[in-house]
Amino acid sequence: MIEENIKQILSELPEGVRLVAVSKFHPNEAIEEAYKAGQRVFGESKVQEMTGKYESLPKDIEWHFIGHLQSNKIKYIIPYVSLIHGVDSYKLLVEINKQAAKADKVINCLLQIHIAEEETKFGFSFDECREVFHKEDWKELQNIRLCGLMGMATNTDDRKQIKKEFCFLSEFFKEVKQQWFTDMESFKELSMGMSHDYHLAIESGSTLVRIGSNIFGERVY
Repeated sequence: MIEENIKQILSELPEGVRLVAVSKFHPNEAIEEAYKAGQRVFGESKVQEMTGKYESLPKDIEWHFIGHLQSNKIKYIIPYVSLIHGVDSYKLLVEINKQAAKADKVINCLLQIHIAEEETKFGFSFDECREVFHKEDWKELQNIRLCGLMGMATNTDDRKQIKKEFCFLSEFFKEVKQQWFTDMESFKELSMGMSHDYHLAIESGSTLVRIGSNIFGERVY
């Protein structure tokens, strides 16, 4: 089923949109099945779980950290993480840079923007994000590479609201790209959309969709 699910989803993705298979809480066997189907990008939200999977699964897997990252856990994922989706504070960005410098690495990061009408979601407001870029301290962080933005829409059945939130983030991405990253090809990713809303995210300009249950079924906690 996993192989069929992946093939079905990939057939729906336009050119320029990549699938992040959200494998958190799923066993290695499920990831191996997705791997055999050609999937190479996987998303995890717990540092310990992702590190364990990295150590025991094929080394050409591209691991994306998609959860809320705690500062004291950064050092464990620095050696192998391909992209950190949810950088939700400038302090966290500084700490990632510090740990990356120790390992002599440059880490790809997305800034998480709070677009949902839910307090439980993390992230910068649009104005907080603008403030970070205006200050320009981030330009001194030599061991991180800002590759784009990430956001999660409100968990609702109201498709108009979800679309509106995705469109807000898409427009903001264009503003940031134009004002601060015009000449930086690496700033190109917009991570929006999960199993229940990824079609709306793609319509709104998403380049990375994070899909779990539509591939692996419901999680066993």
